[in-house]
Amino acid sequence: MAMGEFPDSLADVLAGVQRLIRRRLRAGLTAPPLRGAEVELLRLVVARPGIRVSDAARELYLAGNSVSTLVNRLSRTGYLRRETSPNDRRSALLFPTPAACARLRDWEVRRSALVREQVSRLSEADQAALAAALPALRRLAHNLHEEAEG
Repeated sequence: MAMGEFPDSLADVLAGVQRLIRRRLRAGLTAPPLRGAEVELLRLVVARPGIRVSDAARELYLAGNSVSTLVNRLSRTGYLRRETSPNDRRSALLFPTPAACARLRDWEVRRSALVREQVSRLSEADQAALAAALPALRRLAHNLHEEAEG
């Protein structure tokens, strides 16, 4: 593969893997599926309970009104609880509900099992190549994050 094709191929493969994982996980759901951005927001709120909507938007690189739409939808479905900030009555703080925590735990267990199973089907050489690529992929993610911050 020519070096000029590599970045596009990498982006395509990463997006394809993520899309296929989401598609496979949706197949076993008993509840209505969540969109990718909804899962990302729930994961952030579980990791940082009490996060402000504006901080969540900044962290996810989404417009504030997009996050507000997600918050409204997830609140209606019983996955998020919104409270008024005691420091700024105009700000809302986000908290996960027990239903959200259970749904994310289930999703993470199923995702881990799916990826573990698929990786185990690869040759040892392919598994080693993927493991060796992880530090570089983490640096790529870090660089993308840092550039977006700046």
